[in-house]
Amino acid sequence: MRMENLDPDRSRPEYASAALEDLRWLGIDWDEGPDLGGSFAPYEQSHRADIYRDAWQTLRARGFIYPCRCSRKDLAAALSAPHEGRSLPSANALIQDPDDEPVYPGTCRPFNTGDGPLDFSPLLDAESPNLNWRFRVPDGEAIEFHDKNLGTQRYVAGVDFGDFLVWRRDGMPSYQLACVADDFAMEITEVVRGADLLKSTARQILLNRALGYPNPGWFHCELSLDEHGRRLAKRHDALSIRELRRKGTSPDQILFGTIGR
Repeated sequence: MRMENLDPDRSRPEYASAALEDLRWLGIDWDEGPDLGGSFAPYEQSHRADIYRDAWQTLRARGFIYPCRCSRKDLAAALSAPHEGRSLPSANALIQDPDDEPVYPGTCRPFNTGDGPLDFSPLLDAESPNLNWRFRVPDGEAIEFHDKNLGTQRYVAGVDFGDFLVWRRDGMPSYQLACVADDFAMEITEVVRGADLLKSTARQILLNRALGYPNPGWFHCELSLDEHGRRLAKRHDALSIRELRRKGTSPDQILFGTIGR
């Protein structure tokens, strides 16, 4: 059990305790975790900063990442402007996590990365703590992998996804970097998650390659949807496990998809 609690606004102790309680109510247990300890402790990402910083430093030393001054407002303005010859996303790009970041327009991108350390001194001034860091993707390269549930998957770097964040301006690692670093450090051999994160797998494969980490196996599950075809998410509290428990739903009804039958 690993607590991915890097968002301080949504990662409160009471939420973590509730998550553990709900999972145990469903009949799910684990051999190690924040409540049990284990050989790969600590199990809260908020306590694993040194691991993420080491991975970031390796990526920087090898020239795979670059600093980026762009704010969300800057990106929104750049992406809304017309661009001649902009590539259209492939079909896979249309099936994505609604929170996924858009293809980066390349505003701060250097000419070359991946060939050793680059000189970022023009960017790294007194304001450098307020910089994001992005991984430069190999434009046009097809990232293919076999998903144990959904079969062969293929995404094209620079089309389906662009240069992505690995370190945020608030001093926190991105989801992509934290997961890759933790999966390697914790010797994870199989990653099971929702199909909305298929594109994240393509990004994480590039990070694994840059860091010299092996890829785990991948298994992406179809999403559970509500009556409107929306994925069940924490933002839709009416269908949270806690609310379903309150309404008298049983664990088996949730696990076997028979709610309302």
